[in-house]
Amino acid sequence: MTDDHITTRSGAFFAEEGVAGFTHRAFTKAMGFDDTDMARPVIGICNTWSELNNCNGNLRQLAEAVKRGVWQAGGFPLEFPTISLGEIFLSPTSMLYRNLAAMDTEEMIRAQPIDGVVLLASCDKTTPAALMGAASADLPAIMVSGGPMLNGHYKDQVLGACTDCRRLTTEFQAGTLDQETYAEIEDGIVRSAGHCMVMGTASTMNSLTEALGIALPGNGAIPAPDARRQRLAAEAGRRIVSLVREGARPSHILTREAFENAITLLSALGGSTNAVVH
Repeated sequence: MTDDHITTRSGAFFAEEGVAGFTHRAFTKAMGFDDTDMARPVIGICNTWSELNNCNGNLRQLAEAVKRGVWQAGGFPLEFPTISLGEIFLSPTSMLYRNLAAMDTEEMIRAQPIDGVVLLASCDKTTPAALMGAASADLPAIMVSGGPMLNGHYKDQVLGACTDCRRLTTEFQAGTLDQETYAEIEDGIVRSAGHCMVMGTASTMNSLTEALGIALPGNGAIPAPDARRQRLAAEAGRRIVSLVREGARPSHILTREAFENAITLLSALGGSTNAVVH
């Protein structure tokens, strides 16, 4: 271990000379890493991927892109999971668990040998929960969302999930849309991983991360399947290493002016009123 590594947060775990440091190093080596890796800034990748959450369905792939960027910048990436709150399946409401997810994020960041963190979240409540947890932990952090899904299509219509889900279901229940057409639309309205592409809570919150300064430009808009999303994730991996070296924390970034900027963007976008709740 290098002498200056002892001054980093992760160095307190890995450079310690007693039994704690011995076991930290030994068990990390069991995963195939070595002393050279442990001498780098440790970047946690907080991943809310889940097969029960389509919005976050591409976050595994993005995690690999983040890792690539972290390695390129001289960091040591380590991925860990936190609660994934999907709007579609979670009952009775995902909002019931937002604070639990924020606590999960905060405690995982605080408890581990992490110098900075990249937050991978996308769905309505996972993004604010990750931001809340990271802000409380106050270690250098960057948000990377999964991005909006592709637009839905039926014949010559462009459809939005899930605003049109409700409209079309109402038409079907009223008898103005037949069963065959309803089934065909169901097959084409949600065409990829990613959060809802309409200006609902997910699109709103992931756009506001840019205005808050906690995400890189393009985080709110680049579609989930677009290769630029992976390049953004890799750039976030490089940038978080720089933030660690600069000592830039969320408390330095999430200022009153940053929130005023986000409120201005919220108004300009006509974004979800749920943003005020978060």
